[in-house]
Amino acid sequence: METKVEVLEDNKVRIEVTIPAKDVNVAISAQYKEYARKYNFPGFRKGKAPRPVIDNALGAEAVRAAVSDDLVENTFVLAIDEAGIYTVGNPDFPELGLVEQGQDYTYSFTVGVKPTFELSSYEPVEISLPAEGATDKEIDEQIDSLTKFYVEYKDAPANTKIKQDDYVKLATSATDDEGNEVAAVTSEERLYGMGSNLLPQAFEDEILGLKKGEEKEFTIDLPEDEPAALTAGVVGKTEKLNFKVTCLAVQKQVKPEITDEWVSQNLGFESAADLRSRVAEQIETQKANILPQLKERKCLEALQERLQGEPSAEYVEAEESNLLQEFFQQLQRSGLTFDAYLQQQDIDSKQFQQDVKDQAKDVATQDLALDSWAAHFELAATPEDVEEEFKKAGVSNVKKSVEEWRKSGRLPMLREGISRQKAMEQVIEQAVVTTEEEE
Repeated sequence: METKVEVLEDNKVRIEVTIPAKDVNVAISAQYKEYARKYNFPGFRKGKAPRPVIDNALGAEAVRAAVSDDLVENTFVLAIDEAGIYTVGNPDFPELGLVEQGQDYTYSFTVGVKPTFELSSYEPVEISLPAEGATDKEIDEQIDSLTKFYVEYKDAPANTKIKQDDYVKLATSATDDEGNEVAAVTSEERLYGMGSNLLPQAFEDEILGLKKGEEKEFTIDLPEDEPAALTAGVVGKTEKLNFKVTCLAVQKQVKPEITDEWVSQNLGFESAADLRSRVAEQIETQKANILPQLKERKCLEALQERLQGEPSAEYVEAEESNLLQEFFQQLQRSGLTFDAYLQQQDIDSKQFQQDVKDQAKDVATQDLALDSWAAHFELAATPEDVEEEFKKAGVSNVKKSVEEWRKSGRLPMLREGISRQKAMEQVIEQAVVTTEEEE
């Protein structure tokens, strides 16, 4: 088989394939034998009908057409592999001619190929990462999280005014445009955290500055684009809410004192020092698991910014299709419905589609950046690399499996993955890492 590649515009190539006459003759002979075995021809035993009889019964061009289709189907992926290109989308075949006994058979097709770009720099990327191990700040934050359920609320002095981020005990009543009580907001006593978004910002603006025992009546607009948890049920049903609010007390959070006795009684550790030690170990373990992934992601993002070009729409669409296929396979394995997933993530289908498009573009750009790095440093996948991948997968007959993948057109995808992995490992190994400073 002879292959010729012609580079076209818009990231496309034309591949011309020529199959030698001897291979064409073998294929034609095999097809006649197949038809002779497959069909009953009057006057002849199965498998013994001569060519003229078969041509007369099935049509003069039936065998040639079947052979032509089979040759194209079985060789175009080999031609792509031989050309050493990475395709995007499906091949486009013009009208194909039919094989002729004793003659070479030539056909051609066009196909999209992966775009290639340069990077603005091939110097090591520079990234910043959190410090290894546990810092005092991280330990303190984790302990605060553990002890938040033991926080007490005590009344501040009576002359204390409500400020941002305060906690306040309120008596509230609310009515809608028609004077009907809004039960979700009405309460004789409620502990309310300023900035919690339980009620609209306009409500909090109105009660700022109130002191214990003071009352205030006011009306706020209820726009649909500013939902709050307690008023979500009436958004769209009323344009305004009429409030009567009494400040029962301004309260302050009182955190527990982390003494040995308190830690032992409430958290089950031997002492405060033991608590800090255990928390530090947990943080260190979490970082040990997370930092390698974070380093890879930051290296990819830094490399992505260097790509001098944009992935084509067709290339991004192909990546989007891959992401969707993987997503719905995972969804099926988890037993979760798509609607349940959307509800779990608190997004709608439009937001999901946009998220996938954005992710597809990022992945496509990062892959092309890795391809550029691999090409620059000649990090191609060798035959030994390919065989090693099959060995890792536990394949018993490696050479047979490689040939099966080659015939099915899957080898380029495997080579591409190996090449990108080599590039990723080199980028990570060479990265210049600085430690993020604590605020």
